[in-house]
Amino acid sequence: MSVVLHWFRRDLRISDNTALSEAARRGDQVVPLFILEDALRTGPDVGAGRLAFLLQSAEALRKNLAELGCPLIIRSGRSEELIPQLCRETGARAVFANKRSEPYAQARDRRLGETLFRAGVEFKLFKDAVIWEETEILTQAGQPYTVFTPYSKAWKLRPIPAPRPQFRPVPPARPLPALPSESLPLDPAEFGHPCAQTLPPAGERAARETLRRFMAGPVLEYSGQRNFPAVAGTSQLSSHLRAGTIGIRTILRELQAARASATTAQAASCEVFLNELIWREFYTQVLANFPHVTKGAFRPEYDRLQWSENRDHFAAWCAGRTGYPIVDAAMRCLNATGAMHNRLRMIVAMFLTKDLLLNWQWGERYFMQQLVDGDMAANNGGWQWSAGTGTDAAPYFRIFNPVTQGEKFDPEGRFVRQWLPELTAFPPESIHQPWEEPLYLAKTKYPARIVQHDVQRDLCLAMFKAAKGR
Repeated sequence: MSVVLHWFRRDLRISDNTALSEAARRGDQVVPLFILEDALRTGPDVGAGRLAFLLQSAEALRKNLAELGCPLIIRSGRSEELIPQLCRETGARAVFANKRSEPYAQARDRRLGETLFRAGVEFKLFKDAVIWEETEILTQAGQPYTVFTPYSKAWKLRPIPAPRPQFRPVPPARPLPALPSESLPLDPAEFGHPCAQTLPPAGERAARETLRRFMAGPVLEYSGQRNFPAVAGTSQLSSHLRAGTIGIRTILRELQAARASATTAQAASCEVFLNELIWREFYTQVLANFPHVTKGAFRPEYDRLQWSENRDHFAAWCAGRTGYPIVDAAMRCLNATGAMHNRLRMIVAMFLTKDLLLNWQWGERYFMQQLVDGDMAANNGGWQWSAGTGTDAAPYFRIFNPVTQGEKFDPEGRFVRQWLPELTAFPPESIHQPWEEPLYLAKTKYPARIVQHDVQRDLCLAMFKAAKGR
């Protein structure tokens, strides 16, 4: 009897799971494994909300597997020690897992692979989180793409694979004896990371229901609604994609179905949503092909930027106390929910880097500490895009005005009022620049502007020009 271990990581689902599907196809018995690794609960970028969502998703997976009569084995410690040990316990001659894109995870997988090879155990990694990997879509010169638009055009020329079937274990002829398994803590406070954020429902069933609701209507209006944070116009799938409670092939299949019966305008909205999914893959291949982005700017000349070191400004940005309502509302929403609308991510990132002149890496790390959907590739790519140090073809002088951004994308101030109760009574015409009503503002507890945008814009342009001119 051949035993295959399936190591669950960021693929916490039984449907459309490549490595799990292959384990079931190739092995007589599949032993599912989830490891509470030290990296999940240590390090400067651990986010309590993201950890809580991951643990809740793992618990949902445990229940789904139990219903299939296939218990999830849970162990705590270092995978490089635990997996060879479990192979000895079960007699497994193969370990299957889905690939990770982060450099630290890839280094760990290489070490584990060497250990298992010496023990005569196959370690097989599968593409699962993306449709196309880092070397599958290249330029005509055989190089990775560094600009999104040509990458997306090449991406769309290829056929999209179908989802993998749901895992259905076959009872083995000789079942293994019961394997020791630990309990799964659901509260990250047990690891020293208490979570004060209000989180969305976790797990595979919640992910599929979220997808169903989005495809039933909002996706058809996505292009017109996605930029307005007070409107429920986005998919809410990013946390599920990050934890792997839903597969990318499943999403694309449902998107194709929605598009098939759509009007021309609705199909255009589906195309906009598809582009957002391709952005995710674009940044994943950037991370894999240019791992230096985890330590500095994609464009090395921008590592010479003379950023401000004003910690008071950074603390005000983190707390939502900058005096710019759309920025502050976005940050308070992030702190309370672990989520932030994509338009708001661009606004607050540009404000940090181009108004406060603070290093994008400060914001990148804070986002990873707060975001439930925090993903290294997407977070790094988004921050470098906003800071002007990344792959984007548009140069550094793209600078958002936080007032006009608020007026355009929250015109009635609905989102601002939701998160800044001190501004509830301000009329729409002044809610995004409350300093225009100084007497009224003085009666509130809302702070004054910590910088003036027009002044900081000029300083930002000078800072970038100086770095490029060296």
